[in-house]
Amino acid sequence: MSIKQVVKIGGSLFPKHAIELAEKLKNTNSVIILGGGEFANLIRKYDEAENFSDETNHWTAIDCMDIIAKLVADKVDSARLAYSIDEVNEISDEDFTPIFVVSDFLKTEDPFECSWDVTSDSIAAYVAHLLNANLLIVTNVNGIYTQEPKEPGSTFISKIDAKTLLTFQESSIDVMLPSLLLEFGTDCYVVNGKYPERVLSLIDDAITDYNFDYTQIIGD
Repeated sequence: MSIKQVVKIGGSLFPKHAIELAEKLKNTNSVIILGGGEFANLIRKYDEAENFSDETNHWTAIDCMDIIAKLVADKVDSARLAYSIDEVNEISDEDFTPIFVVSDFLKTEDPFECSWDVTSDSIAAYVAHLLNANLLIVTNVNGIYTQEPKEPGSTFISKIDAKTLLTFQESSIDVMLPSLLLEFGTDCYVVNGKYPERVLSLIDDAITDYNFDYTQIIGD
């Protein structure tokens, strides 16, 4: 079976929620990409103090994604680690859920500039484009807000086009993602991974009544 969607699970959901969701994605034709979470946040913190090179920041943050991918896979019997696009497809064909360890693949492809603007969201969008798959960005909030969700006056946005999102100073996705969605002409969904049933609802074609908040980003 071909991959139907790339599910990027934010590092903020690690460990408990990330592991639970990865288990629930069994038999959904998904490939999982994990964010770098607190490991990557530490790299960013150290960079603020020591000013490491952009290249070193970029690749060590990707190493953090690999670490969380391996830790999640260790707890999910239905998942297997994949190190290439070919392995992603092979593992899916064997009825396991591939968890993509992206560092070797990205070093071969090298599609991005080295910048904190590029995180696991953009990497997941690139992989989804290569696989011609849908993209779900799974995070610890319901979707996109006009400002930080906890800020007074913050308003939830259920649908937004990527061009508008380019004007946002900050949101629950990375800075590069809207540009990639426009370049690839694809949409994506941002959804709260603390509730796995919400993610599964967006994956299941038979479900059309979504009684929960999520954000659709229009990329075409």
